[in-house]
Amino acid sequence: MTQLVGDTRPLLNIMRKLRDPETGCPWDRAQSFQTIVPFTLEEAYEVADTIERMALDELPDELGDLLFQVVFYCQLGKEQGLFDFDTVVERICNKLTRRHPHVFENLATTSTAEIKQNWEELKAEERSQRAQNSVLDDIPLALPALSRSIKIQKRVARVGFDWAELEPVVAKIHEEIDEVIYEVEQEEVDAGKVQDEMGDLLFAVVNLARHLGVEPEKALRQANQKFERRFRGVEAYAQADGRALNEHSLAELDGYWDRVKLNESNK
Repeated sequence: MTQLVGDTRPLLNIMRKLRDPETGCPWDRAQSFQTIVPFTLEEAYEVADTIERMALDELPDELGDLLFQVVFYCQLGKEQGLFDFDTVVERICNKLTRRHPHVFENLATTSTAEIKQNWEELKAEERSQRAQNSVLDDIPLALPALSRSIKIQKRVARVGFDWAELEPVVAKIHEEIDEVIYEVEQEEVDAGKVQDEMGDLLFAVVNLARHLGVEPEKALRQANQKFERRFRGVEAYAQADGRALNEHSLAELDGYWDRVKLNESNK
């Protein structure tokens, strides 16, 4: 079993004390695998947010929070006789060594494409050993929808279920837009059908992002940040005008928006 080094043990001891049945923290003692999942997702997003903001001085704290989530799961596993932190470290070491034969077995691999292909073949072999019935097995349901959709698309693309050209990818988006509009223009609008068609449209847009080499989750986060920044600029112009936002016409607010965009482009 892999031997732990460095300052990992103090953290594990803190976790053990927090879960002590008699002297531990009541909140920590009450948690289970299921209840801490939302906190794990939140901490992972905070790490991503810190990196995107380039607040690298905050990154050690955020990574520590994320590491604590791993340690929490390991303590729960140890208490239930399932696994412990050593097991987790051993598994990831074995996996990384197995998936990097060009490093650890001195195989003659000359290109990034070859390395990626070998990686995918090894992962496929691992999935086959787990007796999976579909290439779509083991894609986590808890992933954000955009991230999960691109994983689905990548999986099916590996077995040939994909367009080789960009034109049909774009055409599919136009087709899905038309289907959304068709549903919303019905005399009696079926909200379920509208939602279904909107889902198809979003899935098609993610497919375009994949073909363009764009990470859709990251792109949407950037779009959110850009919109927020610009709308704050709109608010500033409205405040300087001495009127509340809802006292402005849409044309006036659009004018502020254009001014914000112009100022950004001139910087």
